Amino acid sequence: MEPRFNLYAAPVAGKVVKYLNSAMRAVEDAGLPAEVPNLVLLRASQVNGCGFCTDMHYKDAVHAGEDPVRLNLVAAWREATVFTEAERAALALTEEGTRIADAATGVDGDVWGAARKAFDDDQLAGLIAVIAVINAYNRLNVLAGSPAGGYTAGQFG
Repeated sequence: MEPRFNLYAAPVAGKVVKYLNSAMRAVEDAGLPAEVPNLVLLRASQVNGCGFCTDMHYKDAVHAGEDPVRLNLVAAWREATVFTEAERAALALTEEGTRIADAATGVDGDVWGAARKAFDDDQLAGLIAVIAVINAYNRLNVLAGSPAGGYTAGQFG
């Protein structure tokens, strides 16, 4: 499959990606457990149907030491027994933050409460930022028609 548009060769897109990457680097100071961003990146990409990002975040998470069984169960996290309460709260917030227009209230109060209970202020700010940034990346790649399957772990540094 050929991309509709080579997003990563366009100078303006390169600037956008640079700033999104800077936002993600700020999240590193949030103190989130390392597994949480990996799960969030993968789940939002699945929900948004972004094959490019799903491929990337699965491979990067495995490369970072995440258990492939857990990653395979991200799509069915509600039924899976391999996630902590904090990870479940992060996955729920990810889904609601990604599907924000599907609910009249945006994020459900119970979902927010679980996330609030599981994470301190810095961690919650980081979690919100990860959700927002991956949704931006998913949209860039889906709109450009970026193909999936050819990513190598760590390819973008």
